[in-house]
Formats: sequence, structure tokens, C-alpha cells
Amino acid sequence: MEFPFDVDALLPERITVLDQHLRPPARRPGTTAPARVDLQQQIMTIVDELGKASAKAQHLPAPITSASRMQSNRHVMYILKDTSARLAGKGAIVGFLKVGYKKLFVLDDREAHNEVEPLCILDFYIHESLQRHGHGRELFQYMLQKERVEPHQLAIDRPSQKLLKFLNKHYNLETTVPQVNNFVIFEGFFAHQHPPARKLPPKRAEGDIKPYSSSDREFLKVAVEPPWPLNRAPRRTTPPAHPPPRSSSLGNSPERGPLRPFVPEQELLRSLRLCPPHPTARLLLATDPGGSPAQRRRTSSLPRSDESRY
Repeated sequence: MEFPFDVDALLPERITVLDQHLRPPARRPGTTAPARVDLQQQIMTIVDELGKASAKAQHLPAPITSASRMQSNRHVMYILKDTSARLAGKGAIVGFLKVGYKKLFVLDDREAHNEVEPLCILDFYIHESLQRHGHGRELFQYMLQKERVEPHQLAIDRPSQKLLKFLNKHYNLETTVPQVNNFVIFEGFFAHQHPPARKLPPKRAEGDIKPYSSSDREFLKVAVEPPWPLNRAPRRTTPPAHPPPRSSSLGNSPERGPLRPFVPEQELLRSLRLCPPHPTARLLLATDPGGSPAQRRRTSSLPRSDESRY
């Protein structure tokens, strides 16, 4: 893939590694360079054009690799250039490989869910005119050495049939583990996965388990009398044959017992006489020295024969 600027001077190495910053690599000593802003813009142009070419080759509706996506994600892009091509002294790009770590939920052979974060193949493209020349294997092998991973440890995002044949031919990756997402993993993926085990609290020995101490057992033997009025035994009463009618209101009103009759005036006066003198009692006695009118009527209505007995 050709560009209107000098690719060979922009990317001095055969394989250039770019991260989310898209910074131009260090230039060879003795070479002149334009402003650094122009160099970064040229790198962004290369990334955008490679993403468009990859989407077209895979028949995707939109590119999945672009400069803006690279800047917003922590992905790594390996760009392979053609050192032998010096078309008009500007060089050319062979292809690229984009990888990145992603947190995934994948199924193992027993269909159990596992939360892992493997290195994923996100996009892979070699120019159509340079395929089947060993460029793809060279680029892929460089990435494996740089990332220090094995081929069966990778997860591939929506691989094409060409990529699956490539992995089968060069790395013997054929048997896949079925997944419910768009990622493909191969047999042996879980061989080097070590998920953190869930730590449980240590179990106490049977001899150490005590319901309560010896002092607690002695305390339970002593019957402690509760304070008044809790120490009074409840009075057992037989339920009435016909319970009193409940209130007809809609709420849960408490049931009320019969009202207490009024104390007669004579009993009130008698209790006042038995009690120590009180200003209120003196006032009542002073206002009615002969007793109440009801008392005078009762004493006057008694027969004379009864009076003679006393």
C-alpha cells in the first residue's frame, strides 16, 4: 500500500509497534524530519487507510481499526513495511496486526463460565498483492515474541476463514471451544489459565466448638426471679361463653370492658372520715354538717322499732 509521503523515512524499522499515543518512532541519526505534528498526522493517515483496506477485504460495513479507535483504546498495532519497495523513493506498507487485552467470559470444555483477560487478535490484514509470501507469518511471529504468548493462548475476534486456515497451517490450531460470543478460542486455551481461587474462612475443629463456657452453664442453673410485675403469675380465667361484640368500626379498635359504677356519696363520705383530715374533707363536712339530703331521708324513713334496738 502506497502513500504520498515517505513511508520508509517515517517508519525506519521493518516492523513498527504503535500504541494509543500514535507517536512517531525515533528516527535514524543524520536524517532530517519535518515538524513532529506532520509526522503524527502521517501515522494517523496510515492507520486509517489500513483500517479501510482491512474492512473492505473482510466485507465489513465499517472499519474496526482507525486512528480515533487506537487513541481511545489500549491496543497495540504492528505495522509491516516493504523494505525492498522504493516506489518513487517513498516505500510501501505490507500489512498490520492489531492486538489488545480484553476481559471476556468464555466457556470451557464443561460449558462452565470463566472470567479471563487474554490477549486478543482484533484485526489482521496483509495486502492482497503480497499474500502467500510469508509476510503474515513473519508479522504474527514477531507479535508472539514481543507479547510473550503462545498461539493457543490467544482469543480471536470474529476470525475470517482465511485467518482460521492461516492458524491451522502454521500453528496447528484446529479444534475450537464453542462460545456464545464472537470470540474464538482453541483447545489448550485453559491450560495456562490460573483463575484466582476463592478463599474460604478456615473451618474450626470439632473439639474447639463450644456452645457456651462453664460459667455460663452454672449461671443457667440458677433461676433468677424477674422483677415486679413480671413475677406475678397470670390469673387464669375461663373464656366467656359469648365473647363481647367487637367494635363495628373499620379499624382495629381495642375491646373495652364494662364501665365502673359511680361510687355512692355515702361511701365517699365514709372513706373520707376514715382517712386523715384533709382540707377537702373538712370543707365537705362543714358545708353539710347533718349529712347529705339522701342520708337524712333514709334515716327519717326507718321505723321507730328499729331505733329502739340501738
